[in-house]
Amino acid sequence: MGASEGLTEWVRRASQGQASAYSELYRRTRPLVARLVGGFAQLDADEVEDVIQETFVRAFRAIPRLKEPGAFESWLLSIARNRARTRLERKSSTRRLEEDVADPDPEPVPHIPEALQLERDIAVVRRLIAELPEGEEKRTVHLFYVEGELSAREIAEKLGVGKSAVTMRLERFRSRIKRELLRRVLAGRWE
Repeated sequence: MGASEGLTEWVRRASQGQASAYSELYRRTRPLVARLVGGFAQLDADEVEDVIQETFVRAFRAIPRLKEPGAFESWLLSIARNRARTRLERKSSTRRLEEDVADPDPEPVPHIPEALQLERDIAVVRRLIAELPEGEEKRTVHLFYVEGELSAREIAEKLGVGKSAVTMRLERFRSRIKRELLRRVLAGRWE
């Protein structure tokens, strides 16, 4: 019985689901597949090993559909060649994509004048203050941020509360405004 005749018998057994036949086919044909895939110089050692494994996985899944068991070797090598080419194409596409993404000359973003940006920021803060429920916090925040002439101590005296109450209200507002601004940014809605 010749080498290819012995291989044909193992192919028949594998196509009938004998696990030992798969092991034997792998043992006998792996060196051949490794030589072929190793010839693709652009693939590193890990990629070569991945292609070898992909080749055998695909072949063993499809072996029951192989019409000519005697053609196993050439069929297996075709799968290996196609897997290696696919890997190279993917590698090349990835490299091109990385080069496109790493564009050294990004388009300049138009600069918003600082005064205009400040005006927009103030408008957002005023709108958030207006949306606050009526009460001591809104009154405190309005005095501090909208009127903007009184210190926290002066606001406390005007409202007849302790300075710590004023700073606590301002801190609550800052926390609320941070959450709201983050929510709006994430929702993509500034206006």
